[in-house]
Amino acid sequence: MLLDEDRLFDADPKARAVARVLYAGIKDLPLLSPHGHTDPRWYAENQAFRDPSRLLIVPDHYIFRMLFSQGVRLEDLGVPAADGSSVETDGRTIWRRFAEHYYLFRGTPTRLWLDHTFATLFGIGERLVPRNADAIYDRIAELLQRDDYRPRALFERFNLEVIATTEGALDDLKWHAMIRDSGWKGRVVTAYRPDSVVDPDFEGFSDNLDKFGEITGCNTGHWPGYLDAHRQRRAFFKSFGATSTDHGHPTAETANLLPKEAGMLFDKVRTGKADAADRALFRAQMLTEMARMSLDDGLVMQIHPGSWRNHSPAMLHGFGRDKGFDIPTRTDYVDALKPLLDAVGLEPGLTIVLFTLDETSYARELAPLAGVYPALRLGPPWWFHDSPEGMRRFREMTTETAGFHNTVGFNDDTRAFPSIPARHDVARRVDCAFLARLVTEHRLGEDEAHEVAHDLAYGLAKRAYRL
Repeated sequence: MLLDEDRLFDADPKARAVARVLYAGIKDLPLLSPHGHTDPRWYAENQAFRDPSRLLIVPDHYIFRMLFSQGVRLEDLGVPAADGSSVETDGRTIWRRFAEHYYLFRGTPTRLWLDHTFATLFGIGERLVPRNADAIYDRIAELLQRDDYRPRALFERFNLEVIATTEGALDDLKWHAMIRDSGWKGRVVTAYRPDSVVDPDFEGFSDNLDKFGEITGCNTGHWPGYLDAHRQRRAFFKSFGATSTDHGHPTAETANLLPKEAGMLFDKVRTGKADAADRALFRAQMLTEMARMSLDDGLVMQIHPGSWRNHSPAMLHGFGRDKGFDIPTRTDYVDALKPLLDAVGLEPGLTIVLFTLDETSYARELAPLAGVYPALRLGPPWWFHDSPEGMRRFREMTTETAGFHNTVGFNDDTRAFPSIPARHDVARRVDCAFLARLVTEHRLGEDEAHEVAHDLAYGLAKRAYRL
């Protein structure tokens, strides 16, 4: 068997018994996925997934970054090259390479997710190793051709109540339109990600602003028209169910310039005359502008700072963005967010969800900030930290200062569609184990723990993301 029923629960019998009872009360709750990166085309076209490798390996940077670190080329894993040059296309060959290196994932959350997926979705009861690679591949490939393994059927099997994809400001949302027009009842919404028209260092920024103006009919050659273009796109995204925006900035720096100063800064950025300091200031100002717009239109604002994106220029050139070379950096929040908080931080009708890749900021900065500013909430452990130990550290370092209700529950933030139930299961088990410890230490009543477990698994995300 791949899965032990007590996985991630405390070894202490008393705490483990409480965790079992708490988990039993929430394990079958619907899944809310309020932020993620699955492809809306899957749900729109509802075509069978091509093969096990293209479902489970090729799109998942958690997998191929580990294999690449041990000398397996991305080309040999079928990851598309930026220039269209030849890469491995045979799914079985890719799978065999994966199986040969499956031992690399021992002790990682990826191993937990994959074993859960193999066991619960595909009925596989033995660990993947080279000798059974072909048999497991054939088993999964056969199932993927069945109608009950198409994207919409899996959405329903996973008990997903809603899933949010993430689209850029210039996206036409045609796949969301196809989903809406199909009559299917599954709830797939979008989220507004304006990085390509907010970050002057984004490739093609000037051309992006031109297109931004074309699709909105706004004059993006000057500051007021540029802001109006954002308002129009946000409204367009809301018409396709969006309840949130998302901002992947290098830092959490914000600014609160006077309108005239902001207009002058925009002119420098728009004409390509801005230096590095100007570009950073523009990004900072735009976080505050996005927060003001959220106060007006009700979209929840998510800030995902602190990643050095595309750390390897060679890999960016060879394979493009999002290929496993985004690396966490130290991130300041107290000073960085002060201009934004001075502007809108006391607004109880605004929700700004803060994420971090810098765990040292949990107790020192993030929990104290979210523990007092009405507009702030703490997002769950993200990316490198959506792991059992990362989740435990998060609860231990934030709960005493921010409590549970200044957090937003769990979201899976993934491109790996089949792993979504596994990720939620890990979070639910870790939270139940944490709550069980509080109960056995007589710091929380068991009746209260049941209420909190439900909120962490379902209620907080539903309320915070206005779902």
